[in-house]
Amino acid sequence: MAKEPSRRGRSKGDKRARTRTKLLDAARDLIREQGFERTSIRDIADRAGMTTGAIYGNFANRDELFMALAERQWGVIAPDCPPGASFADLMHALAEATIASIPERRVAAVGALTFRSYALQHEEIRERVRDSMAKGYADGAAWLHATIDADQLPMPPETLVLVINALIEGLLFQRFLTPELFPDDVFYAAFAALARDA
Repeated sequence: MAKEPSRRGRSKGDKRARTRTKLLDAARDLIREQGFERTSIRDIADRAGMTTGAIYGNFANRDELFMALAERQWGVIAPDCPPGASFADLMHALAEATIASIPERRVAAVGALTFRSYALQHEEIRERVRDSMAKGYADGAAWLHATIDADQLPMPPETLVLVINALIEGLLFQRFLTPELFPDDVFYAAFAALARDA
């Protein structure tokens, strides 16, 4: 069933999407300024120029809002790799894509870390993070199956996506903390090492 257009020619679903985006943007900005723990529903509503009712009309609670923000802000790093590329080419492209993500992820890093700390202290949130990550890993493994011949991979795709994610996360956070010790060359070397083991 098609959504009924509003008087201004936009569907009600568009308005909901715009409201959610505005709320998530406000939450993102506040977390960057003051961290996850100190950001309240009231702060987010005020920053977005909305009521707390608008938040609860779009998200069940604070945790659901922050899960949606985490998925949006810390999404998949997708390498630009042509069809038929070798695993070494893919790893080089992934190093490039990870380096390219640094500016955007650097400003989101405090929010990402404080949310992870919160998740470690709240089992229900940790389980939701696990489920979200598991879906991403499954999608990544399926993409690897479709992109690279299995005999080129150093390990099964289901394991490789876990290793790659851990490598990306470790490299990024070390770069944020100690950029002098983690120049771009370290990123390229880390991914090249995975390719050498293939």
